[in-house]
Amino acid sequence: MQLYPIKAGNFKLDGGAMFGVVPKVLWNKTNPADANNLIDIAARCLLIEDGDRLTLIDSGMGNKQSEKFFGYYSLWGDDSLDKSLKKAGFHPDDITDVFITHLHFDHCGGVVKWNNDKTGYELAFRNAKVWSNENHWKWAVEPNAREKASFLKENILPIQESGHLNYIKRSGDAFQKNTELGFGVLFADGHTEKQMIPHIDYKGKTIVFMADLLPTAGHIPLPYVMGYDTRPLLTLPEKKLFLENAADNEWYLFLEHDAHNEIITVQHTEKGVRLKETFTCKEIFN
Repeated sequence: MQLYPIKAGNFKLDGGAMFGVVPKVLWNKTNPADANNLIDIAARCLLIEDGDRLTLIDSGMGNKQSEKFFGYYSLWGDDSLDKSLKKAGFHPDDITDVFITHLHFDHCGGVVKWNNDKTGYELAFRNAKVWSNENHWKWAVEPNAREKASFLKENILPIQESGHLNYIKRSGDAFQKNTELGFGVLFADGHTEKQMIPHIDYKGKTIVFMADLLPTAGHIPLPYVMGYDTRPLLTLPEKKLFLENAADNEWYLFLEHDAHNEIITVQHTEKGVRLKETFTCKEIFN
């Protein structure tokens, strides 16, 4: 098995929205804001090469939205999904599976693209199975008012119409050790219904793709919960249990949204679980 970080782009989000009730004077220490109160956010995906299977976890925003839409998110840098795949030595047609942690636009937007004449949509990974779970899929196609702006029809419905949609079979447990894709999955409900957090066994280490359970290293303290979470009081115990397990078992946490920290470990302290070490992907994956 080999792992590759895939940089699908960078953008900015309101720091207050990213940290909920936590005052700016606190979160600004770890995630400094610009003059517009925006903080740097990454769309760092993960590619797993395992035998004949090439699995992409998440896909960033994609590039099919309008200039007005992207203007809301202050895109920066020159990273893109296609360029990052090419740099890793792969083409979109090589991807056999796309695993979507959840269907918010900044996680699944790259799965669907315009067709050549821009009259409709098609899959960016035409040879790939696309994986979600049945509970979350239903949640996304029948969205609540709070999340409706994050579940974009053009990102979701073409996947179903393509015939490539597959559901991870759930055992009913919060953590499912074995899935069809060869890695474990933790199901979490605080951010959105049945967000999936992959746990990958890699060369004697456990790599956990954090998605929005822990968007940045600055979110480690328990009260530091995003304003975007639909059930923040559920995020608290989910995050607490996860971080305790991560510290106990020395897991390596792959941060999807932290623009400046790629992989971290955590440790127990008198103040609770806190940051231990930071690593680049190159240090862990090579």
